[in-house]
Amino acid sequence: MSKADLLEAWHNHLALGRRRSPHTVRAYGAAAERLLSSTGFTSFDDVADVTAMQLRNHLASRRADGLSNASAARELSALKGFVSFARAQAGRERAEAPRLRGPRIKKGLPRPVTPDDAVGLADTVGELAATEWIGARDRAVLLLLYGAGMRIAEALSLKGGDLPLGERLTVTGKGGKQRVVPLLPVIRGAVATYADKCPWRLTSDGPLFRGAKGGALSQGMVQKATAQARKALGLPDTATPHALRHSFATHLLGAGADLRSLQELLGHASLGSTQIYTKVDAASLLETYRNAHPREQD
Repeated sequence: MSKADLLEAWHNHLALGRRRSPHTVRAYGAAAERLLSSTGFTSFDDVADVTAMQLRNHLASRRADGLSNASAARELSALKGFVSFARAQAGRERAEAPRLRGPRIKKGLPRPVTPDDAVGLADTVGELAATEWIGARDRAVLLLLYGAGMRIAEALSLKGGDLPLGERLTVTGKGGKQRVVPLLPVIRGAVATYADKCPWRLTSDGPLFRGAKGGALSQGMVQKATAQARKALGLPDTATPHALRHSFATHLLGAGADLRSLQELLGHASLGSTQIYTKVDAASLLETYRNAHPREQD
């Protein structure tokens, strides 16, 4: 069996068996090709017998070429998948790849969406919903995330007793820490519209946001509705409910909000967590500069 045969089988498995995107197929295929070239493997049995040490040495050589932690982690994930596939093809009892810990990756922030896209997401989830009241519900939830900087768990923890919403709302966040968030008229109006259309009785101690059958609304349903909306709008996969809260912070910082105020609005325990947004906003400013500068238009 040639290297080309191995790679073709791996590509077909990813594209047809796992229905991975063309980008993933190319990236995972390239990782497998690099492993085969460096080791000289020419059969599934060869790949199935690869050891943790061989994988570690291969990754070390890649890191010597300047591979970042994030890229190395993706490469390792691709290679583990390739080895598991090879072991299954070779008829091994256990298909798991050798255990090998990847490099630590510094956790980043979701890429913020523009104000227009944030509002567009909220409006589109309302338009795409199966019923009018569910559309009003999903729109209200997303506006709480973007307009008030609430975490999705915080929004879904609101009770019927919180109605009617005023100009300020006390929210309980991580670690039981409470904070006060201001609510714009558009947010209060969206929640009031949902409450008026909701077919379920909103009791004072019951959840404010209800699912289709009357139970508490789950985060998964909000994420699913948002995914449908961003697809309709042609937005990237990074346009998630979680990203709306980060967009709230980034846009406020860009408008001149100070870090201490932003820390209070977001409910961060330390200022260090809030300072991350200065890097996000700086990157956004740099991108705007590059797009606007005359020399970049040549």
